[in-house]
Amino acid sequence: MAFADFRNALNHTNEIELTTTGRTSGRQSSRPVWFVVQGKSLYLLPVTGSDSQWYKNVLKTPTIRLDAGGTEYSATATPLTHAAKVDEVVESFRTKYGARDVEAYYPKHDVAVEIAMA
Repeated sequence: MAFADFRNALNHTNEIELTTTGRTSGRQSSRPVWFVVQGKSLYLLPVTGSDSQWYKNVLKTPTIRLDAGGTEYSATATPLTHAAKVDEVVESFRTKYGARDVEAYYPKHDVAVEIAMA
């Protein structure tokens, strides 16, 4: 499907499916994740920060697949470690999902992931 279809599908969901490649197994692994869109980028926040298995997988193989309501998009994930940018992403998550839930589900805020959507 076209990228425009994926972008439109994001407007109708609060959760997408992220598929990464296992860094040791080489197998595809999927999980639901929250996301925020800022400008021409989509951001993900690993639940346990840099300790998250999917984040470690992205470090080795940055090619990922996203699914929003049956509409898929393949992209390259860019890890973010700069504290100011990570804080900006965390604040966007708080705005979208609520500060209480973000603090409950995301105890470690040391990294984020950016996916260009251009």
